[in-house]
Amino acid sequence: MKSNSQLIKLFLVVAFSCTSLLVSLIPVLAKPTLGSLLSDGLRLRSNHKTTLAQATFNQPSLPPGPPPGGRVRGGAKRGPGCELTKLDLTALVPFTQEANSVINVWGETTQERPSWFFYVPYTKDLPYAVQFVLQDQDSNEIYQKAIALPDKPGVIRVSLPSTAPALVVDKQYHWFLKINCDKEENSPPTFVDGVIQRVEVNPATAKELQTTEPLKRYAIYAQKGIWYEALTILAQLRQKNPEDAALQTEWRNLLSSIHLDDIAAEPILSDKP
Repeated sequence: MKSNSQLIKLFLVVAFSCTSLLVSLIPVLAKPTLGSLLSDGLRLRSNHKTTLAQATFNQPSLPPGPPPGGRVRGGAKRGPGCELTKLDLTALVPFTQEANSVINVWGETTQERPSWFFYVPYTKDLPYAVQFVLQDQDSNEIYQKAIALPDKPGVIRVSLPSTAPALVVDKQYHWFLKINCDKEENSPPTFVDGVIQRVEVNPATAKELQTTEPLKRYAIYAQKGIWYEALTILAQLRQKNPEDAALQTEWRNLLSSIHLDDIAAEPILSDKP
């Protein structure tokens, strides 16, 4: 009987010791180590980069009919009143250069009232007149607006307002951004111009665009070759997250894909009414 009592006591002591050891180990096992935290962070960062790396802009073929032509940079038309600048007035839009040196500036949008982006090297302290003009296929002016020069050189956004006529699907429109540096207007303005066409995406893509987050929408638009929405979404993301290195890299990659590497480092300026 005494022997049984001692065995029971010994069993209780061992069980208690094991329980105490397990309790003491639980915080250690549950607490993440520095190595695991770094590993998790790298894995998340890697996944983020992978998402961005999938966003390749696929430039569509030129539309049928006469080539659109256009000017992506405005330096060659600089009038006598324009100050010399490091970079020229530049439209952030795809362009191709043909064997005969003809440049075609052309891009697609799905929006009734899209946005255009331009690098403007001139500032508001200069007395230059700036105007954005949109024409239909028959060269009829359907919208024009005077544009205020920014506080500093950078990328500005020009959006078609709700008061302007909506773009029609499958129709082409000719846009201009003109800067007249000559007060007397005796010299040609510096300008950029190109053609935009509104298109529709298939129903499955349209549904996905309605339900997914902005970075994924950007990737879809880029892969479909729809320049204006891809650029607008990425510009908005960069403005909201100016220190995000991954977004900076994606912005640089997107502009490099249309041969505008020199504009990639320029600031995106806040919208003005």
